[in-house]
Amino acid sequence: MQQVMRLGFDWDSNEMSVMLLAKLAKPLIGAARIVINSIHIKGDLRLIPILDGEAILYSFESTPEVRIGVAFGSGGNPAGPGMELPGVSTWLVKLLTETIVKTMVEPRRLCFPLPSVDLRKRAVGGVLSVNVISASNLGRDATSELYNHQSSNGRSTSGIADNKVSQTFIEVEVGNLARKTSASKGPNPTWNSTFNMVLHGDTGVVKFNLYELDPGGVKVTYLTSCEIKVKYVLDGSTVFWAIGHNSGVIAKRTELCGQEVGMVVQFEDIKGELTVSLVLKEWQFSDGSVTLSNGSQSPFDGSPKLQSRTGRKLRVTVIEGRALAVNSKSGKCDPYVKVQYGKALYKTKTLSHTSQPVWNYNFEFDEITGGEYLKIKCYSADTFGDESIGSARVNLEGLLDGGSRDVWVPLEKVGSGEIRLEIEPIKNDFNSDLKQGSSGRVGGSWIELVIMEARDLVAADLRGTSDPYVRVQYGSKKKRTKVVYKTLSPSWNQTFEFPETGEPLILHVKDHNAVLPTASIGHCTVEYSMLPPNQSAEKWIPLQGVRSGEVHVRISRKVPDLQKKTSLQADESPFGKGRKISAQMRDILKKFTGLIDEGGDPEALSLAVTEIEGIQDEQDVYIGQLEREKAALLRKIQELGSEISRTSSTPPRMPF
Repeated sequence: MQQVMRLGFDWDSNEMSVMLLAKLAKPLIGAARIVINSIHIKGDLRLIPILDGEAILYSFESTPEVRIGVAFGSGGNPAGPGMELPGVSTWLVKLLTETIVKTMVEPRRLCFPLPSVDLRKRAVGGVLSVNVISASNLGRDATSELYNHQSSNGRSTSGIADNKVSQTFIEVEVGNLARKTSASKGPNPTWNSTFNMVLHGDTGVVKFNLYELDPGGVKVTYLTSCEIKVKYVLDGSTVFWAIGHNSGVIAKRTELCGQEVGMVVQFEDIKGELTVSLVLKEWQFSDGSVTLSNGSQSPFDGSPKLQSRTGRKLRVTVIEGRALAVNSKSGKCDPYVKVQYGKALYKTKTLSHTSQPVWNYNFEFDEITGGEYLKIKCYSADTFGDESIGSARVNLEGLLDGGSRDVWVPLEKVGSGEIRLEIEPIKNDFNSDLKQGSSGRVGGSWIELVIMEARDLVAADLRGTSDPYVRVQYGSKKKRTKVVYKTLSPSWNQTFEFPETGEPLILHVKDHNAVLPTASIGHCTVEYSMLPPNQSAEKWIPLQGVRSGEVHVRISRKVPDLQKKTSLQADESPFGKGRKISAQMRDILKKFTGLIDEGGDPEALSLAVTEIEGIQDEQDVYIGQLEREKAALLRKIQELGSEISRTSSTPPRMPF
């Protein structure tokens, strides 16, 4: 017997003002403002405890009553629209109501976990293996009318009548990533197809769309769907839940990644159930750690002992591909891959007439702090314009020195295709040399700043939270942390390094906003001039310009000892640094020439020019260092010449 709790829900907010800007299409060209000044939602909530009380599923028992105060228009006072456009308010209310119905009206349910332990780790992505096994009892329900029936997602369903089914297949969908099984006949089809799917965030919805093929295998008809929801819990476990038989609850929980979960899920609108098995291979976290399939965690655990990423490179090897899509125009596949990281873009060679290419191309990128993704785009070359055959993002958090990651990455926005990558972090000795020598000080000291966390930040959003990040300014150099969403007590644990110049070190805490301008939520100055060499200080610094908020940092002045300095000077000459810069310039010019020979892709050429500009900046730093050393040497020569002149002009002493 299932325990159910019913609770009246009546939420009314009249003291609010949310303004959004919207771009208008023809004939209403320009921008318009949407002002939301009140929201009222009233209904009956249904709460169901699951997993022995460790989580609660909740939903509205029926469509709730929704009232929303909206003004929509353009011109006039910036505080509100000047020209009202009739009908828009009604449309927005309808849109909001349909959204609630699609996500949390019984039997669709959301999950609220009740973890006994909070590991204070925010999941930012994951890898999920989905095995579509089989379906059973596919057929028409005698009490329902399926022909020309509009399903809840607006697609027409038809094709199952008198329990006669020709061929069916399943499309697995997670966000922009979709994969299809092969077709199978009969009312009890078996597929046994396994796909790797990517989760962006700590939750995900795995949707299973059922399609029917006509006997000729040409016409495809959408029939129905079902879904399984996945959520990371703060105690490190994972919850899976779905609608089961007779709209009942199916909920399962795994303690560790790598554990298999089997579920039998009820299709909507028609008879039939789908049997699947899921394995959460890994969770990736905002602090850089990764929970692996065996339940262990990478040592890169986001603690204050994080290694600095400054001075590392990433070596990315595009090894091979499999099951790539065929070009829709030519009927063949001539694939190549573009790999982008930050502003750097590289391209593999094009292979002819294969959907199973092997490239084995190596590329190197300067590592970027702040959670930058590696982006890959796969194309099929064609005389009349290359066709995109998929793209993907790869999370690079948690890479350890001396280790590597070998992974098959599924391509998104296409029906099939995976690219195999090997990613390896390597030390960038050249950047390290520049860091040691570019300050112009004897000994090449530098500042190491670890931005650990913050507390009691002011709320910049109407929901009472902020999306904070820190911009670090040291002289003319600016760097920033990643964004931590919906919190007033963020944890960053990111390390930055600057050649010591004696300039002020200022932290600007800001609230990230994708629509409105970024808002400041405080600033402070980090004092470091009185620190003893090679010793660190940890402190909470109050933020200025706001009524509350503190930032937790660790600061240290790094000065190489005499032995290291001597060996460094012995191994590195000014000519050696110059040769390294010249070699880098030659390599990028070779790549630039190759891009021109391959057709002059404007995007790749633009990024190559940006890379050349970056090397020129390094060259300017190096030339500046040489000029300072030259000026110091000339001063020493002048002082020596003056001393020689003074001593030689002294009259000789006469003997007595």
